[in-house]
Amino acid sequence: MLERHELEVLLTLAEELHFGRTAERVGVTSSRVSQTVKKLERMIGAPLFERTSRQVRMTAIGRRLAEDLAPLAAGMNDAVRRAIDAGRGITGELRVGFLSAVAGQLLLKAVAEFSRRNPDCEVHIHEAQGHDAVTRLRAGDIDVLITDILIADQPDVVAGPVLLSESRLLAVAAGDPLAGQRRVSVEALADHPVIGVPADMPKAFQQDRNPPSTPSGVPVPRGPRAASFSETITLVAAGRGVFPVGENVARLYPRPDIAYLPFTDAPPIRWGPMWLSTNTTRRVREFVHAAEAAAHTGRAGPS
Repeated sequence: MLERHELEVLLTLAEELHFGRTAERVGVTSSRVSQTVKKLERMIGAPLFERTSRQVRMTAIGRRLAEDLAPLAAGMNDAVRRAIDAGRGITGELRVGFLSAVAGQLLLKAVAEFSRRNPDCEVHIHEAQGHDAVTRLRAGDIDVLITDILIADQPDVVAGPVLLSESRLLAVAAGDPLAGQRRVSVEALADHPVIGVPADMPKAFQQDRNPPSTPSGVPVPRGPRAASFSETITLVAAGRGVFPVGENVARLYPRPDIAYLPFTDAPPIRWGPMWLSTNTTRRVREFVHAAEAAAHTGRAGPS
């Protein structure tokens, strides 16, 4: 049977194709690496590596063996990590992110609750932008992200519980005649260009913030496309268009050149955690539980 250290030597040498570097990574001598390879080759009955004075190359049999064993080794490591987590509690590192100031407030409260429950797990906080939020999840830069849940509308992304549901407002330039109204209907979008969101945002988010038509079917004109939220509200202030926002934007971004009008008939904006379906680790699950607990006890997010 293949022993654990033999498996580690084989897979490391398959990556490095260098006995010295393999020995350094595994923590043994180069001669021990060579002895291990020879033992494996005797057991297999065929060469696994071709060795010359200048280079090391894998044979077809060696390459196939390494490819077959790699997922098994990864599974063994995952099993060991799960056992460590079960025995010691949540440890290691968790990378959490937020998209927008509202999500940032929710995140801070969630981090506080998670850290209280899991003091041995180090939490790293990152700010994401709309255009790269899901990309950073897929790249492993962020484990879990708090954002508008519409951004989670993608096949490989899991949407967690809603942490905050806020009423929707329409941001308009203070000098626009519309700013004199106390409330506004979604139908008013037919008479005003709406600032466009980045083209690489998820389709559900684009249709929500930039609806093609009003509920009655009247087309909604499109204003200039903004690259960020700061650019969006600056374009609104310049009179280039209007934009639907959550009610907390009026508190977090008060400006004398922008008026925020409550909608009478628009659905709320909902915020919550999201993560990759392939990264549903115990750390992620525990963070989501902590975020939900903090939100439900009134400790997370704005009023």
